[in-house]
Amino acid sequence: MPRRTATMLASTLMLIALLCAGVLIKVPYSEMSPGPTVNTLGDHGGEPVLQISGHKTYPTTGHLNMTTVRVTSADYNMNIAEAVYGWLAHDNIVVPHDTLYPDGKTEQQSTQENAEEFSQSQESAKVAALRELDLPVKSQVVVSTVFKNSPAEGKLHAGDVIRKVDGTPVKEMTDVAKLVTKHKPGQDVVFSVVPVKEAAAAEKAGKEPTRTDDVKITTEKAKDGRAIVGIQAGPDHTYPFTIDIKLADVGGPSAGLMFALGIVDKLTPDDLTGGNFVAGTGTIDDNGKVGPIGGIGMKTVGARAKGAEYFLTPKDNCATAAKDVPDGLTLVKVNTIDDAVDALDDIRKGDTADLPQCTVKK
Repeated sequence: MPRRTATMLASTLMLIALLCAGVLIKVPYSEMSPGPTVNTLGDHGGEPVLQISGHKTYPTTGHLNMTTVRVTSADYNMNIAEAVYGWLAHDNIVVPHDTLYPDGKTEQQSTQENAEEFSQSQESAKVAALRELDLPVKSQVVVSTVFKNSPAEGKLHAGDVIRKVDGTPVKEMTDVAKLVTKHKPGQDVVFSVVPVKEAAAAEKAGKEPTRTDDVKITTEKAKDGRAIVGIQAGPDHTYPFTIDIKLADVGGPSAGLMFALGIVDKLTPDDLTGGNFVAGTGTIDDNGKVGPIGGIGMKTVGARAKGAEYFLTPKDNCATAAKDVPDGLTLVKVNTIDDAVDALDDIRKGDTADLPQCTVKK
C-alpha cells in the first residue's frame, strides 16, 4: 500500500475513532440555554397571566416579560461532542452537573423544589405589589411543614397560625427559629397557635379567630447541635381582593419582580411601559427587595431575541450581565421594586439618558 494511502487511511480511522469517542464517552456536565419569555401583561395558554377580581383594573400596553432558562434534565448524559459544542456556542453554557443538581438531586426533587419556589415568588410578588400601592395586606406566620418523626409531629399541623413562642409574640417567620434555638436540646418550648381549622373558619367569616391553643414540645438536637422541634415556618397573607397568577410549566423564584410589576401596572391608571418592550428578572421579597438569579446571560439573550429593548437586571447580577450584552438591549440596574417603577416611569416618558445601567466592574 502506498505510504500516502496508508497515511490517509490511518487519519480517517483516527477521525472515526475520535468521533465515536465523542459520542460514546459521557461527561458530568449539563447545559443551560435561553428559555421561553412570557409577557406578564398578556395571555399565555389562552388565558391572562394575571387575573385580578374585586378591584378596579386598568388597560395596559407594551410588555413586562418574565424570562427563563432551559436546562438539561438531571438524568441527561451529555457526551464529549455535545459538551464541546456547548462550550463553543455563544448562546449556551455548559456547567458541571452538580451545579444544577447538587447532592445527587433527582429530576423529581428539583421539579418539586422549583415549584415551591415559584409558588412562594408569586405570593411575595403580590405582597410587594400591594405594599408598593399602599393597599392593605394582612400577614401572619404559619406552620408550613411538619417533618416526619419530629417532636412536633402530631402536635402542630401545617396551616396552624403561630402567635407566640414561649409567650413572645411572633411577627416574622425567622422569629420562630430564633426563639426555639434559645433552648438547649431536650428542653420544652411552648407554641401558642390558632389551629388551622379555626383560622380557616375565621377567615371565611371575615372575623378574627378567638381560640388559641398552647402546645408544649420537647426539643431535640439537630446535626449542628441546635435545638429544633421539626417544623418549617412560613408567611401567610390575606389580600383585600383576588389575584391569580396563571402560568404553568415554570419553576424557580426569578419571575417575582416581573409578576409584581405586572400587578402594579394593572392596578394603576398610568401605563407603566408606555408601550415599550421591557423584560427582566429577579427574585422579590415581601418588602420589595430584588435579589439575584442564575443564568442571567441566557435570559438577556432570550429577551432580546423576542424583541425586548430594556432589561430590568438585579443589582447583584449587573456585572456579569454587562460582560456580554446583546445588541440593542439596555440593561437597567434595579435593587427594589421602587427602582423598577422609577425606571419604567423614565422609559415611558422617554427620559432614558439617566437610567441606572449595568456596567462591567473594573
